[in-house]
Amino acid sequence: MTRSTADIRSAFFKFFQANQHQAVQSSSLVPHDDPTLLFTNAGMNQFKDVFLGADKRDYSRAVSSQRCVRAGGKHNDLENVGYTARHHTFFEMLGNFSFGDYFKEDAIKFAWSFLTEELALNKDKLLVTIYHTDNDAFDIWHKIIGLPEEKIIRIDTSDNFWSMGDTGPCGPCSEIFYDHGEHIWGGPPGSPEEDGDRFIEIWNLVFMQFNRQADGEMLPLPKPSIDTGMGLERISAILQNVHSNYEIDLFQSLIKSAANILSTSDLDNKSLRVIADHIRSCSFLIADGVMPSNEGRGYVLRRIIRRAVRHGYMLGCEDIFFYKLVSTLADEMGNAYPELVEQKALIEKVLKLEEEQFSNTLSRGMGMLTDALKGLEGKKIPGDVAFKLYDTYGFPVDLTNDVAREHGFEVDQDGFEVAMQKQREMAQAAGKFGADYNKVIKTEVETAFIGYTAVTGEDKVAQIVVDGASVDSVKDAEAIIILANTPFYAESGGQVGDTGELVSASGTATVFDTQKVGKAFVHKAKITGVIYVGDEVKGSVDGKRRDAIKLNHTATHLLHAALRKLLGEHVTQKGSLVDEEKLRFDFSHFESISSQQLTMIENLVNAQIRANHALDTQLMDLEAAKASGAMALFGEKYDDDVRVVKMGDFSTELCGGTHVERTGDIGVFKIVSEAGISAGVRRVEAITGEAALDFIRQDSDLLYSAASLLKSDKKSLVNKLQQQIQNTKLLEKELNTLKQQMAGQKSKGLLDNIVEIKGVKLLVAELEGVESKSLRAMLDDLKNQIGSGVIALGLKNGDKVNLITGVTKDLTANVKAGALVNHLAAQVGGKGGGRPDMAQAGGSQPENLAKALHSVNDWLESCLD
Repeated sequence: MTRSTADIRSAFFKFFQANQHQAVQSSSLVPHDDPTLLFTNAGMNQFKDVFLGADKRDYSRAVSSQRCVRAGGKHNDLENVGYTARHHTFFEMLGNFSFGDYFKEDAIKFAWSFLTEELALNKDKLLVTIYHTDNDAFDIWHKIIGLPEEKIIRIDTSDNFWSMGDTGPCGPCSEIFYDHGEHIWGGPPGSPEEDGDRFIEIWNLVFMQFNRQADGEMLPLPKPSIDTGMGLERISAILQNVHSNYEIDLFQSLIKSAANILSTSDLDNKSLRVIADHIRSCSFLIADGVMPSNEGRGYVLRRIIRRAVRHGYMLGCEDIFFYKLVSTLADEMGNAYPELVEQKALIEKVLKLEEEQFSNTLSRGMGMLTDALKGLEGKKIPGDVAFKLYDTYGFPVDLTNDVAREHGFEVDQDGFEVAMQKQREMAQAAGKFGADYNKVIKTEVETAFIGYTAVTGEDKVAQIVVDGASVDSVKDAEAIIILANTPFYAESGGQVGDTGELVSASGTATVFDTQKVGKAFVHKAKITGVIYVGDEVKGSVDGKRRDAIKLNHTATHLLHAALRKLLGEHVTQKGSLVDEEKLRFDFSHFESISSQQLTMIENLVNAQIRANHALDTQLMDLEAAKASGAMALFGEKYDDDVRVVKMGDFSTELCGGTHVERTGDIGVFKIVSEAGISAGVRRVEAITGEAALDFIRQDSDLLYSAASLLKSDKKSLVNKLQQQIQNTKLLEKELNTLKQQMAGQKSKGLLDNIVEIKGVKLLVAELEGVESKSLRAMLDDLKNQIGSGVIALGLKNGDKVNLITGVTKDLTANVKAGALVNHLAAQVGGKGGGRPDMAQAGGSQPENLAKALHSVNDWLESCLD
C-alpha cells in the first residue's frame, strides 16, 4: 500500500515527537534575520543562531518540515525545473535536529529506524556515504546498524563535509541513498556514473563536531550537534513506487488540474511539470509577503511566474490560467500550511494581475525571439538581443535560455551581462549623490546625533571637504562640514536631511542638506566668511521645517498601520519620502484602492490623531525589539541597538527618525492622491497639519465658487450639476439632428457635380461648412440618391484633411472604395482604409486636396479599362 505525501510528513513528525523532539513550524521563505540568504533553502536556516550559541531555546531536540525555495542567488535550480526528475524551485525539507543533545549514534539510529521500520523500506535498497576519515560513523553503520562494508562508501570531497562558512561550526556528513534498480542507468556515489538516476540521495545527516578557526585548525565543539535533511518529494516518490518526483500524488493532482484548465491530455508534458512546480513556489512566496517587482526577491518571483505563463503559452493557452491552480494547491497542502487557505484570495489576485500584465507582451516578445532565432547563423543568441527582450518585454534571461534550449541554441550570457552593466552604469550616473558623492568623501569621523530632543548644539569642526578633498579651511564657497556631534538629522529611512546654520566666530555655513557617509553626518553648506577645522560652531536647525517634517513622519507610521489593518497584512513598505511639505508612502498591494477605502484609511489615521497617543520611544537590542512586535522592513540593515517607536496599541515600528511627542500634535491628516507606480506597488501621498487645513479650505472655496456659478449652494451642487449635464446632452442631440439635416440639404446640391466615366456615375466634391462627423451620413445619403456610382468627398479641417469615398454594391467587383481613398490620401500626406463600399482617410497637406480630387476621373477610367 502506497503512502500519501501528507501521510509521510505526518509520520515523520509523529516518529520524532515520540522520541522527545519539539515540533517546530516551518519558518518563512524570507529569512528576515539572515542577509546572506535570498530565500530559506534548508531546514537548518531557522536554527542557525541556535547552532552558533547566539539563541537559546527551551528544547534541545527539534523536528520540522521546512518549506524551501532554490530559484535565485547561489542556490538556483530554476533552469533545471521541467528537464529533470527531481529539480524544483520549491520543496519541503524534513529534518530532525539536536542542539548539544544526542550525536552520531542516535542520529543514525533514528534515521535507520524511521526508514526501515516506520516506512518499511527494503534494507537491501539502502546504502550510505561517510566522510573518508570519519571512522566513528563507519563503526556505527557497520557494527551497530549492521550494514555490510561494501554499502558504506567513503567520500573524500566537500560533498561529505558541511561548513556554515569559512570559519565556525562544521563537520562530516553521512548521506543515505536509495537504489532504484538495475533497470535505471547510474552508479553509486563516488563512481564515474554517479550522476545517473539509479542511486538517489534521500537523507543527509550532518554531524557538527568542529569549530574551524581562521588558520584552518579544527577545534572540537563543546556540544556537538545534529542537523539532518530529507526531501519530502524524493521519499514520497520511493514510497509511491514511482521514479520521478512529478509522479507523486501531490504533483499529479496539480498536473491534472493544470491539464484540465489548459485543455490538454498529455500528462507527461514537460510544460505541465514546470507549471505544477512553479505554482507552489509562487503561492508560498506571496503568502510570505513577497510581491512581484523588478528587484531582489520580487524579481525572482516575477521570473518564476513568467516562466510558468510562457509554458502555458506553449500549450496553446490564449487566456490567463495560472492563478486558477491556487485552489488545487490549497486543497493539497492547506492542512499542513494553513496560510495557503487564509491568503488564497490574495495569492490569486496577485498572480492574476501579474499574468495579465505579462500576457500583453508575451506574444510580441516571443515573436521577436522567434525572428532572432531564424536569422542566426551560429547557435548563440547575441547578448544584446537577450537584453532587449529583458528590457523591452520583461523577458527574464532564464526564460530566453529556456526557449533557446528548446530550439538547440544558447544565450551569449557574457554579452547579456555587458549590456546589463551598461544599464547599471547609466542608472548610477543618474543618481549622482548616491553613486559618486559617497565615493569621493573619505572620513573616519563617527557622528553622534543629538537632535532628538533639541534643534541646537555646539561642537568643533572635525573635517571640511571641498570638491572631494579635505582642507583646513574654506572661505565664501560651497563645502562639506563634518562634526562629531550634531543636532542636524541626516537623510535616512525616507526622512529628508535637516537644513539650518552652523555659525563660528569668523563665518556662517548655511546648511542646505544633511546626508550620511559611512557613520559620519555631512552638512552640505554655503559658506559666508571663513570656517576653519577646529572652530567651535553653534548649530541651529531650521525648527519650523523640522516640526513640519516630524508631523509627516509620525503620520507615515499611522498610515502604514492603517493600511495593514484595512487592506491586509501583505501590505509592506516599499519606499517612502518624508519632507516638510508632504509624505509619500509606497507599499505592496495588488489592486487600486477605492474612494471608500481611502476614506476609511483617512478616518482611521485621524482617529488615532484624536486619541492623542503619547509616543513611547525606547532604545533596545534588535532581538528584544522584534519580540516586542516592532515591525522591521525587509532588506533593511539595523544596528544591534535600535529605536522602537510605539503609538498606543496601534503602531510599533523600528525607526531612527524624528517624531512628534503626541499623535495629537499632527492636527489633521489628508490623503491627496493614490496611484499604482509598478506591478503590485501603490503610492499614497498625504499632507498634515496646516498644509492639510489649507488644502481643505481650498477645496471648500472651490466648491463655493462652483455653486455660485450654478446659482446653487454647496449641498445642492451635485443635483444642479446633474441637471446641467442632462440639459447639455439634450441640446447636443438636437444640434446633431440639425447638422445632419443641413448636411442632407447640402448633399442635394452636390448632385449637379455628377459626371459619367465609361457609363459609371462619378461624384467628386470638395466640401465647405460641413463637420467631419457628418461625412458618413452625407455619403450614405448621396449613394441612395444616385443609385449606382462612385463618390469621393474631401474636406479641409484647419491644417488637416478628411477624405471619404463610397462605391455602390453593384460596382465593387471592379472599383474599391479603399483603393480610391488610398489614392487620394497618398497625395495629401496621409493614409486610410475601409470596406470595398466605404473608406475613410486623413491627411496633413490640405493645399494638395484640389489637385488630388481632380485626379479621380483618370483613376476611375483606368479601373474600368
